[in-house]
Amino acid sequence: MRAPLTWSSRAFAHRAAQVAVDTGLVAAAWWLAFYFRFDGDVPGRYERLFAGTILIVIAITIVTFAAMRFYTKWWRFTSLRDLQAIILACAVASLIITALLSSWRPDDLVPVPRGVLVFDFVLTLVLVGGARFAVRSVIERPKSRSELVASGREVLICGAGDAGVTLLREMKKNRELGYTPVGLIDDDPRKRRLRVQGTRVRGTRHDLARVLREVNVDEVIIAMPSAPGLVRQEIVQVCRAAGVPCATLPGLPELITGEVTVSQLREVRVEDVLGRAPVEIDFARMARYLNGRSVLVTGAGGSIGRELCRQVATIGARRLVLVDHAENNLFEIDMELRERGHAGLLVPVIADCKDPVSMERVFQAERPDVVFHAAAYKHVPMMELNPLQAVANNSLGTEVVARLAERQGVDRFCLISTDKAVEPQTVMGASKALAERIVEARGATSATRFAAVRFGNVLGSSGSVLPIFQRQIEEGGPITVTHAEMTRFFMTIPEAVQLVIAATGIAEGGDIFVLDMGEPVRIIDLARRMIELSGNEPGRDIAIEVVGIRPGEKLHEELFNVDEEVRPTRYGKIMRATRPPLDPAAFATGLDRLFQHVSAGGPQPVAEALWSALRAGRGPHAGGEGPRAGRATSTPTTELEHP
Repeated sequence: MRAPLTWSSRAFAHRAAQVAVDTGLVAAAWWLAFYFRFDGDVPGRYERLFAGTILIVIAITIVTFAAMRFYTKWWRFTSLRDLQAIILACAVASLIITALLSSWRPDDLVPVPRGVLVFDFVLTLVLVGGARFAVRSVIERPKSRSELVASGREVLICGAGDAGVTLLREMKKNRELGYTPVGLIDDDPRKRRLRVQGTRVRGTRHDLARVLREVNVDEVIIAMPSAPGLVRQEIVQVCRAAGVPCATLPGLPELITGEVTVSQLREVRVEDVLGRAPVEIDFARMARYLNGRSVLVTGAGGSIGRELCRQVATIGARRLVLVDHAENNLFEIDMELRERGHAGLLVPVIADCKDPVSMERVFQAERPDVVFHAAAYKHVPMMELNPLQAVANNSLGTEVVARLAERQGVDRFCLISTDKAVEPQTVMGASKALAERIVEARGATSATRFAAVRFGNVLGSSGSVLPIFQRQIEEGGPITVTHAEMTRFFMTIPEAVQLVIAATGIAEGGDIFVLDMGEPVRIIDLARRMIELSGNEPGRDIAIEVVGIRPGEKLHEELFNVDEEVRPTRYGKIMRATRPPLDPAAFATGLDRLFQHVSAGGPQPVAEALWSALRAGRGPHAGGEGPRAGRATSTPTTELEHP
């Protein structure tokens, strides 16, 4: 019985077939060049010239094609970029042939006419390129006449750029996906009434309402990854008024791999319509410092920690150590990464970052090169009620991990911080402010490059406003907000993590980086948009109730302390905040006192020692941090938590 072909043997057979076809095409081009040069009547001496040079021409051309990796690609996927490569390869082969046959030729043969060489270049290009595009056209054509008739969901694609065209091509090629494109919308007036992949551009975004009235559309798809939230919001509102469902491709931060497929389509989320432009960065270049490195992430099971692990794993780290004290959270991210094919680099560790003994064992065993410290308690009202745990985990836990990182010779250390550490008014904010101070103090003298990255509210993180609003909408309302004019800065989890990784790469020591969060968003506007995206009418179907600001809660968050100087970095979305250094001796004394109070276990002395440690080392005339309001005792409503 004949053994089935293996994958490698099938690949070899496919490449051999490509070489065979190209050999025939190159030979045909060389013969036709003589034929056209002599108007179909080739003299005998040139027939001998053809016979004497045909093998040389084939060998040079095929070797050139192979050197330019022609035979590592399938013809069915030929693109315009491949056409550029074909033109270049044909030109190179033609130049080599011209140079060789001009300086040398077999005995008794006449020189090769220049016209033959010109005809050969043109004909080789036409035949080789044409064959590839012909194969693609045949494969992508409808398999039967019945498939020319519209079937499946009739969709209108908003965006005729690269993402939209890729999406359109996939829908046409794979009819089993169940999509039939009936038109495109694009804001470029030059594309109006043009046809892309056979589908008509029916107008600009401002014509969308008219197009939805004139054309039977089952769904609108937003294929504009770089479009700002206001544009997406406008499209969603028009679709909602017309009663047409709307889906979208993810934004740029989610499209890390650069791939665009129908499988990535999802419902429009509130982060898509926030009204802020997405962050655009060259992530692959900015994250090169992680290639081949051992990376440790604390709080790996949290919202930010999980995304850090996902992105570090895709970048090319040699080892990824996942540390978390919550077994289930750690299990979930470990399983997710293993299912994505990263099992070989994962080291999951259940450990508490404020336990110096267990953390020292982790550092000694794994010897990480880079540490991302994302472990933190974050819920403001809960930390007001439990100041001892807030200080032990957020502040002293940072000191434990930072000290071990320095002792073990870690190259880079990054603390994930929050805008609540700016002029803090709550225990949670103060505990993170002290963590920043620890990073600054160690970075001033250490060979390890310490940094902290400060940003605002992360959409979709556990305990953030979105899940709270979603639950309230599912229960029929009301949505509770604390003040009609309250604003917050927002960023998606992928955006935040990409900028954290980028900022860590440019750290010099003791840096506080602040991410550009765009313009702040009113919480009540966010509530209205979530209600609208759920298919309800704000104020009619779902009520919005203003319940009043809670103790310690700010009306508007800030990104910088009053004593900080803001400087730009080479990445426009990342700024560096600098401030006067602390008195090292006074700050160390304040930390020692804080450790003693935490060990003693008294909540109130711990809270007092926390504010005292923040003031330590700033001098008698410095504006010291301190509580400006009493404890929060109300239940959580819309406090927007840091990840």
